[in-house]
Parts: sequence; C-alpha cells; structure tokens
Amino acid sequence: MWWIPIVILVVIGIWVIATYNRLVVLRERVKNAVGQIAAQIESRWDAISSLIQATKKYSAHEAQVLEDLTKMRSGISKNSSVQDIESDMSKFQDLMNKINVVVEAYPDLKASNVYQTAMESIDKYENNVRQSRMIYNDIVTKFNSAIMVFPSSIVASLFSFKEKDYFENTESKKDMPSWD
Repeated sequence: MWWIPIVILVVIGIWVIATYNRLVVLRERVKNAVGQIAAQIESRWDAISSLIQATKKYSAHEAQVLEDLTKMRSGISKNSSVQDIESDMSKFQDLMNKINVVVEAYPDLKASNVYQTAMESIDKYENNVRQSRMIYNDIVTKFNSAIMVFPSSIVASLFSFKEKDYFENTESKKDMPSWD
C-alpha cells in the first residue's frame, strides 16, 4: 500500500504538466493572433503610402503633413497589448480623416486610379483587421476560460498566467469604415 501515494503524486504531476502545457499553447495562440493583427495593420499602413504618393501630385504641403503623420504610427508586434493596438487604430483613423479633408479639396485626387486602388487595399486590410480582432477575441475567450476554470485555475495561478484583454466594440467600430 505504500505505492498508492506515489501513484497519486505521479498522476497529479502528469496532470500539472499537461495543464501547464495546454495553457502555454493557448497563450502562444493569443500572441499569434496579435501577430496576425499586427501584420494586417502594417499592410494597411503601407497602403497609406500609396495615397500619400497620389496626394503629392496635388499638394506637396498636404503630402508632407500626411507623411509626418505616418511616422507617428506605432510598431505593433505579437507582444503588443490591446491598448497599443487601439492607440494605433486611433492614429490611423485620424490620418484617414485628414486624407478625407485633402480629397475634399482636390476632387481629381478622388477620381485618380492610384487613390481608388489604394482605398480598395485599405478597405481590404481594414476588413482583415476586423476579422483578426474577432479571431483574437475568440482565442482570448478560450485562454481566459482555461485559466479560470477549476482545477486548471490552480496551475494557472501557480505559474502566473494572467487574463488577456479583449477588443471591445465601440460605436465607431460597429460599421465598416467609409472613406468616401
């Protein structure tokens, strides 16, 4: 009968290791989801460069202002927080508002092929960012649930797994953006 406590300890040890590994996999999926968002955001910012190039044909001053604004973008990576991404989204929206002002002043710009192609790209990446945010929230739900349910919550607290933040839906994000 002396072996029963040893078997119980081995089973508990195996369970702790398996639970820890599952939590690590889920945490890495969260990081991967942020990385996917970062890739879409980077592509969206790159599409802005095309708009700035088109703007240069109409107003060098306006284009310089827009270029200066793009330098303010933050470097989003897989280690970025939800707040970092939200801040970048806000900067992007501000830049798009300024581009819309330029387009209003130069109607020929809006009709240009470069502008239309760039806007289509931005819309595509905007949609990809939205979808990536939904995937991120789904993965965060799985991760947060895994660290909160008993008995895996014991392992999560032992190894300092912390809840991840969700992207929240705000009034400004309910609909796809309209750039015209």
